[in-house]
Amino acid sequence: MASLDLTSFDAALKVHYTDDEVERLTYNDHPLLALLMKDEKFKGKNLPIPIIYGNIAGRSAAFATAQTNSGPTQIEDFVLTRAKDYAVASIDGETMDAAEDDADAFMDAATTEFDSAFEAISSSLATSLYRNGTGSIGQVSAGSTVSAQVITLANPEDSVAFEVGMVLRGTSTDGGAYDTGQEILAGIDRDTGVLTATSAAWNTVMTDLAASDYLLTSGDLNAKVKGLDAWMPSSVTSTAFFGVDRTADSVRLGGARYDSTTNGENIEEALINGAVRAGRHGGRVTHYFMSMERWGDLGKILGSKREYVQVHATAEVNFPAYEVQGPKGLIKVIADQDCQPNIAWGLDMRCWKFYSLKKCPRILQRDGNKLLRLSSADGDEFRVGYYGQLGGRAPGRNVRVTLPT
Repeated sequence: MASLDLTSFDAALKVHYTDDEVERLTYNDHPLLALLMKDEKFKGKNLPIPIIYGNIAGRSAAFATAQTNSGPTQIEDFVLTRAKDYAVASIDGETMDAAEDDADAFMDAATTEFDSAFEAISSSLATSLYRNGTGSIGQVSAGSTVSAQVITLANPEDSVAFEVGMVLRGTSTDGGAYDTGQEILAGIDRDTGVLTATSAAWNTVMTDLAASDYLLTSGDLNAKVKGLDAWMPSSVTSTAFFGVDRTADSVRLGGARYDSTTNGENIEEALINGAVRAGRHGGRVTHYFMSMERWGDLGKILGSKREYVQVHATAEVNFPAYEVQGPKGLIKVIADQDCQPNIAWGLDMRCWKFYSLKKCPRILQRDGNKLLRLSSADGDEFRVGYYGQLGGRAPGRNVRVTLPT
């Protein structure tokens, strides 16, 4: 005799959903972005940041000589302009209605897309805060074969800046003209830095792409926030930076630099010597930011000397840090997945601020509507974005440390 079982009763069974939230696998903690001072009143056409980088020239033990050589205080101003970034998402009308109750879906469709848009913008900004404004988020390794469907990043740690579905473009030089074509990213191996193209090969559509080229999201070329790599480049050129030729005083106008790769130092020694270099120029490094892997390497070197502290961004958000001794006090060393490999940024956090026009990021809703009805489809669209720029009031009090490999 046959019994009613799950197979025969399948059509009558409901799907049961729990109240558990689906775990998000995107990054949502960005220490530098969280710890920066914020100013949300960046209105008008620009924002000048004046800086005195040299005292008067008229000084001498001989009065007549001091009088003859008299010269003015050296003053410049960085004239900041805003960068823009957007995340736009649309939701099919039927999908939104079908997924609005907890009993019918694991997650609300609108909330999911809102959260995803905010995380995309936050991650984009957090990455930009360390970069130079060109939009590049990774470089194709010299050994990659672009005629294959997979390529490898020169620095696998840069994989944190990539997302499946991104529309990528390439440039042969950082900040140079786009290569031909664009490609949709189909897969990422975040451990090895391997990127998989949607096309049969990376150069199927991106016909000019070559090994060692730079990758960026379509539309980002030379349009992103100018981050620490722009404010404190590895070398200063006469190219104007927010209107300033920094070659007049490359340290006071472009940050201190310390390269530990030729000195046989370990990471701890490099950080101390970098802070000494900044201190020599009047700086007081309060925080170091470095990649996750290099922070882990530092912890192994410190061993039993490790001292942990919590660095608080808000009452709810804090980050663990090691402490190392600098010439002007203890320095908090924080791991940040958005930081480039093999660079540690020694900052006096009092010198830095992110200036934005209203909140950053925010829902762009000048008409008061968070959702905009699509005119040619059954669905709604919403927009998240910001207008802002990173500002440094005393670059020379900070240091860029090239870490030992």
